[in-house]
Amino acid sequence: MNKQIKAILFDMDGVLVDSEEYIFAAARMMFAEHDVQVKPEDALPFVGTGENSYIAGIGRANGFEVEIERDKARTYQLYGEITHGKLKSLPGTATFIQQCRQRGLKLAVASSADSVKIEINLREIGVPAGTFDAIVSGEEVERKKPFPDIYLLAAEKVGVSPDECLVVEDAVSGVTAAKAAGARCLALTTSFPAEKLSAADQIVDSLAIGLDEVIG
Repeated sequence: MNKQIKAILFDMDGVLVDSEEYIFAAARMMFAEHDVQVKPEDALPFVGTGENSYIAGIGRANGFEVEIERDKARTYQLYGEITHGKLKSLPGTATFIQQCRQRGLKLAVASSADSVKIEINLREIGVPAGTFDAIVSGEEVERKKPFPDIYLLAAEKVGVSPDECLVVEDAVSGVTAAKAAGARCLALTTSFPAEKLSAADQIVDSLAIGLDEVIG
């Protein structure tokens, strides 16, 4: 029998905001500065695994060895420039968060991205960091998704047992991480088709479905 849900742990990219096209555009611009031309399909295996894995993986796919701190910093710089005034929260996000607050649920963002990207995204979609009881970035865990570490840490930070948490994810690696942490998982079909997300407890197109349809 499922325990009562006391906390919602949100992934960020593909859950709160759809920024995949922008982070790829920024990475492509960075690689182009090194005379490396990359394709969207080069990035797909690394979606949701954090920028270190994302950038290094795209580099390997093109025979280019990245200098991760240099190349990631440049990618984030470009990302901040090209997303300004363009990012919007995904459908239903604001209402869903409001419903969670009205229920007295704890809220956290648990993203494999670095804190600089989290800050850019939350600022651009107009959701203050203070909306959440905790924010966990990929910099805080050594093992990124699909390992459960980030969701275990997020649950710890909000003071709730992992099996009393609902993780909202959009990536295959994130669903795996959520289930490995012992949490329930709601998957959004933002980045992957439903059949790729079948390990989740529930699969929906967007958070516009509302909290009642998710946890009752």
